[in-house]
Amino acid sequence: MIAHPIGCNTTSPRISLPKFRSKLGLQSSRRATTTMSAQIIDGKATAATIRQELKVEVDGLKAKYDRAPGLAVVLVGERKDSQTYVRNKKKACEEVGIVSYGTDLPETATQEEVLKVVADYNADPNVHGILVQLPLPGHIDEQAILDAISIEKDVDGFHPLNIGCLAMRGREPTFVPCTPKGCIELLKRSGVQMSGKKAAVVGRSNIVGMPAALLLQREDATVTIIHSRTPNGAEICREADIVIAACGRAEMVDGSWIKEGAAVIDVGINAVDDPSAKRGYRLVGDVNFEQASGKAQIGR
Repeated sequence: MIAHPIGCNTTSPRISLPKFRSKLGLQSSRRATTTMSAQIIDGKATAATIRQELKVEVDGLKAKYDRAPGLAVVLVGERKDSQTYVRNKKKACEEVGIVSYGTDLPETATQEEVLKVVADYNADPNVHGILVQLPLPGHIDEQAILDAISIEKDVDGFHPLNIGCLAMRGREPTFVPCTPKGCIELLKRSGVQMSGKKAAVVGRSNIVGMPAALLLQREDATVTIIHSRTPNGAEICREADIVIAACGRAEMVDGSWIKEGAAVIDVGINAVDDPSAKRGYRLVGDVNFEQASGKAQIGR
């Protein structure tokens, strides 16, 4: 199956909400012939189920504490993919009953301005989670911004203490990066066995690739990370039973990278110019869906 979870930071404390774009998952099966066919796994239905579960949990928090969880999202600049993520987060908050706060800053915002916004949200008792949409403009020190977020409100799970606990056996982070967690959740709910399987993660970013590899390892998969300096990435990927593509390059993972029957999670969301589209562009993944869907279990 190729699955495509989109950044999923709309959370109440310790709750992750993976979001999925349009079609999710292709459960491959072999017909009487030697060709592979694909059965669509309905990602929208999966996401709807998760949101229903979250709404019940959020309602319980409201009843217990007499107020709703609050999520603040900070967006710096006008990247199309980041704007898409933020829109989806706000929409998901509304669906499950989380109060959404947001601050949009221009591309030219200074690091001090971003730190001030984070500090204000840290001090706001109505805000229980803070997300700074990544990547940030190049003139801003990303690590300094992430370190400034209170660990109790680090629902992205990017604080070094959270990542450190994620990497250690026997330790549990306060929060787990939600897009990687969404990948694992989709694999589990689709019935994909991870224990004892070979897994390849294409991309090593702190946002998706590295935490996705750590989460797969926690599921007892044997994990290889493929990155820009890997000389034989396609060859390694072809050996994997599970592939998570998170390299940020439009349709880089083509059919030659995928072995038959593999489960492929396409995390990528890339804006490609398309004058015929309403916004002047369309979104594609890191996996070439048409090529890969003939031989893999695919979701996007």
